[in-house]
Parts: sequence; C-alpha cells; structure tokens
Amino acid sequence: MKINTTFRYPVALTIAGSDSGGGAGIQADLKTFSALGVFGASAITSVTAQNTQGVRGIQALSPEIVEGQIHAVFEDLTVDAVKIGMLHNREVARIVAGSIDRFSPSNIILDPVMISTSGSKLIEDEAIEVIVEELFPRVTLITPNIDEAVFLSGMPIRNEEEMGIAAQKLLASGCRSVLMKGGHLEGKEMADILFTRDEAPLRLAVPTIHTQNTHGTGCTLSSAIAAYMALGKEMPDAVQAAKDYITAALHAGADVKTGHGYGPLNHFFDPVPLIKMEV
Repeated sequence: MKINTTFRYPVALTIAGSDSGGGAGIQADLKTFSALGVFGASAITSVTAQNTQGVRGIQALSPEIVEGQIHAVFEDLTVDAVKIGMLHNREVARIVAGSIDRFSPSNIILDPVMISTSGSKLIEDEAIEVIVEELFPRVTLITPNIDEAVFLSGMPIRNEEEMGIAAQKLLASGCRSVLMKGGHLEGKEMADILFTRDEAPLRLAVPTIHTQNTHGTGCTLSSAIAAYMALGKEMPDAVQAAKDYITAALHAGADVKTGHGYGPLNHFFDPVPLIKMEV
C-alpha cells in the first residue's frame, strides 16, 4: 500500500572514506549532517585503519561498488547537496565525475583530502590529476587547507596575501569557487577566505582556539557547508554558518580527551532534530 506523505527530510550525500576512529571521514560527515538536522546518506570510497594517532592502512573499495552506492542513493532519494572527501585512486575519482554528470546535483562541496591531520598520505598520485581536471570544474566549491593548497597551486603560502594568489591560480585552473582554510597558519586568528570568480573575497576569522582536538576539522567544515546548502542557504551564507558551527564544535571539544593523539571535535554540542521539508 502506498502511503501519501507531505514532507521529506533535506538530504546530503557524502562520498568519502571511512575513519575507524570515528573522528573524520564518513563518520564525521554523517555526525555533522545529523547535528544540523539533515538526513545523511553515504557512499564509502575506501576503508582506513586509523585512530587519533595516525593511519595504519588504507583499502580502496572497487569502482563498481562505489558507483553502485552513489547510484542507489540518487535513484531513490532527493539529494539536496553532495560532499566529496577522500578519493583514493583515479578510477574512483572518474566514477564520481561520471556520476555528477549523470545525476546533476545542484550543490557539490569537494574537500580535496590528501594528507591527514597526523601527516599520513591518503591519496594516490594518479588520482590528483583526475580530481583537478575532471572534478574541479564540476563542483560548486573546493575547500583546501594550506598544505593542500600549497600542493595544488605549486607555491608557498605563508600569509593571507599568498592565500589569495594561490586561490586565483585554483580559480584559473577551472574551480568555480575556493574556500582557503588558514587554520594551519600561525597567528592570533584562524582565518578562512572564500574566493569566487565574480564576488569580492569573504574573510571569516575567529580567535585561534588552542586545542589538540582538531581531527576531522576539514571533513566537518565541508560537510557543514553541504548541510546548510541542503537546507537552502546560498553558498556565502552556508560558509558563514558552517564556520560558526565548527568554531563552536572546536570550543565544545577542546577540553575532552579522546584517544592519545589528535582528538575529534564535539559535533553534538547543540544538535538539531531532523528538519521536515514540504514535498
């Protein structure tokens, strides 16, 4: 018997790797979606053996099962936003690009995950070319940290002026918009800057939070942007709201010990019940 319903949940899909320690990757993405009142779906690209101290191993899933997960979600659910995280190899990166072309999601946030908080390499060299050439032009926003931006732009980044120069290089390479995350720079502030092709840069800065619990910050920020866009916010407003969320999550988890390395944020400092939208 078919049941008529009036409402649905906003849906965000994360396409990323699994973190057995629970602080980053798919686990952080789904926690973020849930904390912001968004229904989370997932397509796991790889499985990692890791904890707060580092990555011990990575096993990529087959391109066929990755594609199957993505198609299964799109063919059944109304996907309002997509977050893309770790794509370990070029085959999976091409699967994701092809899926974007097939299903044409409106809001796509790409976090070009290459190196973990603990310094472990997470991606094969051959995947990077595919991500830059085939995914950068297809997504709404990329969110590199300083180390990733240095690699992608081929230049040193020591201050906000150089963040801007690097961002322009990334925009020239085909990106529509870039959120340069400045948390790895030294200083009294943690400043992220949103660069687009047509608008003036948007600087988002907060006082530096002194904590070792930073595992999964990049995953969480990009997922929060996707969640807010799934809720209908325009990109600059979604980025601002996500910055506010992650800042509060860092503060809430700063004095909590989880593991013996870089601990996670407190994603659930103020959880929102699942939001209902009219069909």
